[in-house]
Amino acid sequence: MVDTNWGERGLCRTADPDDLFVEGSAQNRAKALCGGCGVRTECLAYALDHRIEYGIWGGMTERERRALLRRRPTVTSWQRLLASARAEHERTYDATAASLGAS
Repeated sequence: MVDTNWGERGLCRTADPDDLFVEGSAQNRAKALCGGCGVRTECLAYALDHRIEYGIWGGMTERERRALLRRRPTVTSWQRLLASARAEHERTYDATAASLGAS
């Protein structure tokens, strides 16, 4: 199931939109806002799937997103790929935590 309301939960929803469409060193400040965001993956997937050319999305600049798209040209759904990677990470994390708790 695709979450279409992720934007309502983004940390950037209360930020000035102009702060997310910056250049140069200001991009690092904008990217920092994404660091603790709970919908960072959905945001990045949206930008990649829709080939959004400007702004900070999911903690990546337009240059970083273009480079990622060039490195992975066969990806047809970033939403599906990133959701799968997150699920695998959570399974690994849960298994590790369980094994440490059993020690």
